[in-house]
Amino acid sequence: MATDLPKNAADATRTIDPGQEKQTLKFLFTPRDALAGELEKPNPHAKASTQQSDVIEALQERFGEQMLGLVEYAGEQTVYLDRAVIADACRFLKAEQGYGYLSDMGSVDRFTEADRFEVFYSLVNIERKKRLRLKVRVDEEDPVVPTITGIHRAATWHEREVWDMMGVRFEGHPDLRRMFLPEDFEYHPARKEFPTLGIPGSLPLPPNETDGSLQLDPFPRAHGDLPED
Repeated sequence: MATDLPKNAADATRTIDPGQEKQTLKFLFTPRDALAGELEKPNPHAKASTQQSDVIEALQERFGEQMLGLVEYAGEQTVYLDRAVIADACRFLKAEQGYGYLSDMGSVDRFTEADRFEVFYSLVNIERKKRLRLKVRVDEEDPVVPTITGIHRAATWHEREVWDMMGVRFEGHPDLRRMFLPEDFEYHPARKEFPTLGIPGSLPLPPNETDGSLQLDPFPRAHGDLPED
């Protein structure tokens, strides 16, 4: 019976690891014009827990022009506040609106000339099963935000992490020390200008060998320092 045979023995036994084959990565792209009208439709995944117009109205009434804006995206509402009133706003929400749980807090480097750094606060009213996000923005030249440790004790750790990684200071924090890096470290690694592979010599690391010396660059080859043969 005739069969199609390989041209040589090597072809008969050769196998290719799929991971070694050249592949073109799929890039799924939907033109914006094709989304006309879709963006205005209600988000089917939106949760009622993130909708609280009454609380936002109360914030507006209490803080007036110091409430800088309201953004709604994907069914979630975010309130922007003047940094000067963030502690008062958290106190008001806890004492009068029942938002007694700080579930999360962090920072974002927007990498803009004005209002470069953004600090966000995620608050929860456990009894009503409601969530609210607050945000404040500060300039790179004056990255200082009032602490909320007097309202939410959990903020003690969150604020230390933001200071360590982003360089935003929290005025009034009882113990604003770095969390991960040594106190004499000169940089804040979460900032966008910080190199992904770190800065050679900025942070000596343990040696690879027991009797070796400290490493000043964990990725010497990546920085062009090729070892001698």
